[in-house]
Amino acid sequence: MVKELRRAIEHQHLIQVIYLGRDGKTTMRTLRLLEVTEDRLKAYCLTRKAPRVFVIDNILAVEAVVIGRAV
Repeated sequence: MVKELRRAIEHQHLIQVIYLGRDGKTTMRTLRLLEVTEDRLKAYCLTRKAPRVFVIDNILAVEAVVIGRAV
């Protein structure tokens, strides 16, 4: 998963994650990634409109966000 996250930073892609919070609840977040360490992810959360730090082990799923363009 870390490799996927680093690739998203490199290509400046937005991602959507399903995240398990400290309270045991899952949330879906849209993120602009800033930095990945071995166990943490720093990102700007578009869902909460604020910078956040996520524990990588608590990320249950990752998906690239595809932004459609009109032709």
